[in-house]
Amino acid sequence: MISLTKDAGLWIATIDRQSKANSLTPEMLEQLCEIAEAAHEARVLVITGAGKVFSAGADLDAAKAGLATSPLWERLSGAITALECLTICAMNGTAAGGAMGMVLACDLRISVPGAKVFYPVMKLGYLPQPSDPPRMARLIGPARAKMILMGGQKIPVEEAMTWGLIDRITDSDVLETARALAQDVLSATPDHAAAIKRMIDAR
Repeated sequence: MISLTKDAGLWIATIDRQSKANSLTPEMLEQLCEIAEAAHEARVLVITGAGKVFSAGADLDAAKAGLATSPLWERLSGAITALECLTICAMNGTAAGGAMGMVLACDLRISVPGAKVFYPVMKLGYLPQPSDPPRMARLIGPARAKMILMGGQKIPVEEAMTWGLIDRITDSDVLETARALAQDVLSATPDHAAAIKRMIDAR
């Protein structure tokens, strides 16, 4: 399931299907899309997971039934990138497969130590969602994007941070770190925060 908490402009969406490594069903993915599309009302959107894994991507049975290539993934990442508020992916653990789309679409990516990122589309025979490879290449360069997407490498977040894929690794609670990063935005006017984000994204 997906839970959403709202606190004075701070929205926290939590993926909670711990018995299945927070893998996503079509219904869960639809919920995430709806949250991201409604988050124009938020000042900061944080996406995280419950337990020890951020998300294993698509539920295996659902993937075989078509979820792996569903337009919902692209709808979700597009909704996240369209937001004028600050978006933070607070990785409480490993992110894999289609869940990487959320990671890549957020403005900031923070993680607990010891997590990994990987996207096994080559091994599984699926194409990644269209916007994921260019977003990944912009962050880490084409060769490293190919290492993940074509070489099938599982990259520790400690290495991913040196590449620019992860922005901060925290020994503290990852949600508390996200809340601390959100404070300046929450104390500013929405227009001020949106203007700064537009200036950065226009580079």
